[in-house]
Amino acid sequence: MRNGISFELSGGVRERLRAIVADPKSPQKHVWRARIVLLSDDGRGTSAIMAETGKSKTCVWRWQERFMSDGVEGLLHDKSRPPGTAPISPDRVAEIVRMTLEPTPHEATHWTLRAMAKTADVAASTVQSIWKAHGLAPHRWKSFKLSNDPAFVDKLTDIIGLYVAPPAHAVVLSIDEKSQIQALDRTQPGLPLKKGRGATMTHDYKRHGTTTLFASLNVLDGTVIGQNMTRHRHQEFIRFLNRIERDIPAGKIIHVILDNYAAHKHAKVRSWLARHPRWTFHFTPTSSSWLNAVEGFFAKLTRRRLKHGVFHSVVDLQGAIKRFISEYNVRDAKPFIWKADPNDIIAARNRGFQMLESIH
Repeated sequence: MRNGISFELSGGVRERLRAIVADPKSPQKHVWRARIVLLSDDGRGTSAIMAETGKSKTCVWRWQERFMSDGVEGLLHDKSRPPGTAPISPDRVAEIVRMTLEPTPHEATHWTLRAMAKTADVAASTVQSIWKAHGLAPHRWKSFKLSNDPAFVDKLTDIIGLYVAPPAHAVVLSIDEKSQIQALDRTQPGLPLKKGRGATMTHDYKRHGTTTLFASLNVLDGTVIGQNMTRHRHQEFIRFLNRIERDIPAGKIIHVILDNYAAHKHAKVRSWLARHPRWTFHFTPTSSSWLNAVEGFFAKLTRRRLKHGVFHSVVDLQGAIKRFISEYNVRDAKPFIWKADPNDIIAARNRGFQMLESIH
């Protein structure tokens, strides 16, 4: 034991320390503190105690001194320490919250952590804790679009009615096109996924052209009819309609849900509809593409096949899309089920307009 540290344990104190070490419910910090004192009383040197307990020299000395001054109770309680810095005042917190909610200076788009810390003259960690406590995240944005369609309610209830209660002896199709799908090839091959490392892909790429996918999702069974074309004009749209016309048995009424793209309302498309009376178009409200069921299929196609795909030509890209559609129809196709209450959607839209009017 080092100079200035000496003590001799009485029988009762030693038994109490042994009880602390033997008790399975004792906190581990109490156990190794008691062991330091017991080993010291056995005459073990500092190096031996360090080896036995796995603690540093300063730690051993600290608890030897604590036992000399405070006894066993000193081993069981930690001394409180004053905070390194004084806590920030509530007024200062309110000021930082107020500045966060107001427009940023110097035409910045949003407050950053370090910009606010510099302006408020506090640590960045302080700003971070204040923002977290008040649910503020200036770096996050959510996009939105409220439909200005005057017939929003009528169109919404009409389309949801087709989803929820399709007419008897009819087919309900959700049709749209995914344009400008790029056939991107990487300049170098990447590395595959392995333990401890994600798959790699070069940041640069080669463009081999684009294709447009016309797709029709059958709401009743979830199957998809897809056709790749070079462009997405009304001519290609009519060609796609003719293909669907050939595939659907005669005698079936066809209801089509689609958006307000100009090609869908072209004069020649309207003439085509006049020659095919079993077809009826139901247009979604403006800025409401989320109402079109086929958009969900496009999202799956992008996420599962296109986003990280490598395609050496447009033909390669088109083949990959065709194979995905075939596999989707066999394995993943299921009836489209609409769950949202139209009244809730209408109420949310109205609240959005009210909020914008109150702010602006």
